[in-house]
Amino acid sequence: MKIYFLPLIFAALLTAPRVAVSEESLPNVVLFLVDDMGWMDSEPYGSEYYETPNMNRLAKLSMRFTDAYAMPLCSPTRATILSGQYPARHGVTTASGHQPPQEEGASFYPEKVSPTKRYIYAESKNYLDPDILTIAEVLRETGYDTGHFGKWHLGAMQPHWPDKQGFDEIWIATPDPGPPSYFSPYGVSSEGIPTSKSRVGNITDGPDGEYITDRLTDEAIAFIQKNRESPFFLNLWQYGVHGPWGHKEEYTREFAKKKDPRGEQRNPIMASMLKSVDDSLGRILDTLDAEGLTGNTLFIFFSDNGGNVHSNKLGDRKLEKVKPGHPKYDSLQDWRKWAGGEVPTNNAPLREGKASIYEGGQRVPLMVRWPGRIEEGSLTAEVVHAVDLYPTILDAAGVTSDVEQALDGVSLLPLLQEKASLDREAVFAWFPFSNGGVSVRKGNFKLIKRWEARPGFPNLVELYDLKSDLGEVNDLATEMPGKVEELSRLIDQFVEETGALVPKLNPDFREDAAQLERVPDFGLIPKHSASEVKNGVLTVKPTGRVPFLGTAQVKLKGPLKLEMKVRRASGGAGRIQWRSSGQETFPEEGQVVDYTLSGGAEWEIVTVELPVRGTSATIRLYLPEGDEIVEFDAIEFTDSNKVVKAWDFEAK
Repeated sequence: MKIYFLPLIFAALLTAPRVAVSEESLPNVVLFLVDDMGWMDSEPYGSEYYETPNMNRLAKLSMRFTDAYAMPLCSPTRATILSGQYPARHGVTTASGHQPPQEEGASFYPEKVSPTKRYIYAESKNYLDPDILTIAEVLRETGYDTGHFGKWHLGAMQPHWPDKQGFDEIWIATPDPGPPSYFSPYGVSSEGIPTSKSRVGNITDGPDGEYITDRLTDEAIAFIQKNRESPFFLNLWQYGVHGPWGHKEEYTREFAKKKDPRGEQRNPIMASMLKSVDDSLGRILDTLDAEGLTGNTLFIFFSDNGGNVHSNKLGDRKLEKVKPGHPKYDSLQDWRKWAGGEVPTNNAPLREGKASIYEGGQRVPLMVRWPGRIEEGSLTAEVVHAVDLYPTILDAAGVTSDVEQALDGVSLLPLLQEKASLDREAVFAWFPFSNGGVSVRKGNFKLIKRWEARPGFPNLVELYDLKSDLGEVNDLATEMPGKVEELSRLIDQFVEETGALVPKLNPDFREDAAQLERVPDFGLIPKHSASEVKNGVLTVKPTGRVPFLGTAQVKLKGPLKLEMKVRRASGGAGRIQWRSSGQETFPEEGQVVDYTLSGGAEWEIVTVELPVRGTSATIRLYLPEGDEIVEFDAIEFTDSNKVVKAWDFEAK
């Protein structure tokens, strides 16, 4: 049975609340998702450096897609897979699924932003909305056993975990985006800081040194074997090849001896991690064969975004900032030892990579196998998208649902069975940030539109013919204004249809505001505020929500004492937050001390005791609520050894 499609421009509609199923045997569904695996990161897609024999094996049994798209970052793609909706509709627009959820009913537009910002950009939703009917929920209602194993990154708190989104069995670690560790024990964060069980998820430690890629595979195999007699939906979302880049040295050592004949890919750590992911893929395929399930299993291999081309590029200045004893020191030295300062991968001939709206950030590998239904070793250049996986799985299972929910994708089943091409005009990317934009691909042409220029990217509109210019080098926007107008209309329709939260002009924007953003030469950085120093006084004016001064110049052994000579006309309560040198991020709870200002025209001395453990690394001085300015005549930190770090704001 087919999904009933209503005549909308972009969205089909799941039409009404029971589920109907065809009488044919329900196929098992396995979705094998790799993290940060680029389009060129396997042998089937052209790599001559990485070794992926099981991906080769799968390609020979599948239809392989050359023009498959995800989002430029992981959380948006994951939400799109489960919802069948573009990020413009479901609201998860960046990799924020590890952050605390927004309050119900909260506006996603900040009330105020810095006057240096020309636009107000809507915040990403930090979780997949529970009101969305996920593919797992539909399949479970149909009679499927459902399991999610691995990275989630669609909500850090338990109300937004996968067991609340249609999965019967889960094995996850939080906080994401990477695993707490690639090696057991897993009950610590990626920075080596012990975390509570509620923040580790429901994973359990294995033997010391157990590799999490292998452990995930063990858990997935156990799920397959347990549910072999009934239809199952297995979401195996590997942590590899995302940071913190844990790797098996026995693999890495061999890749360090190897050179890429193409001269493009050269990172043995990434090669090692990809080989481990490939091992996992092989074990899953072997299990399906051994259990006699291969013939009735729809198997989907996909990546969540383009390859990472920016992390861990080690220059001397970066290494100088990371000293022995810092939690990142050992991992960076390990990276330098094996990778020599190279970025994780290279997406050539595609432009850029992860977090980019160019092809290197969006175009990813996709292989789909279904014996007897999909021709083995077939290849297609049809343009497909992550939004298509939801309706494809429903179509393969013969499921229709009568719940009213918009779907932005189309079923790939007619294409997979080589019965028809796709009836769709275009696919889109929605990446609404100052370094992003929105793109549309129709046929061979791709249009990119930005709200504001940025260094190295002065044009607000770019047009490329991907058939002749895969690397997006030759911008045709000025030569083909008619094509720009045609594709711009599609973007306008897309924005209207999906209800996208479009960036707004900032009414407080000032061309000259940038000069007020930093305290000259003092190392106190205003956030959501503007500051200036005159006559030995630091004046800080809030410009957005939760304004504060931040500094990384207080490197003192705790506990600390803070003294401020400060005044604010109406007084108010503020707070101090810190992280120590053993903490890469600020803890969500604790390490916060309140202070109170009496108010008035006179200066007052405020003393705050800070129970810092170890050596302080970064300190934030939050201002009292409201738009009123705060003035500082002096700020002084003193540690237990009477070492002082002080500012008197006199000119140097």
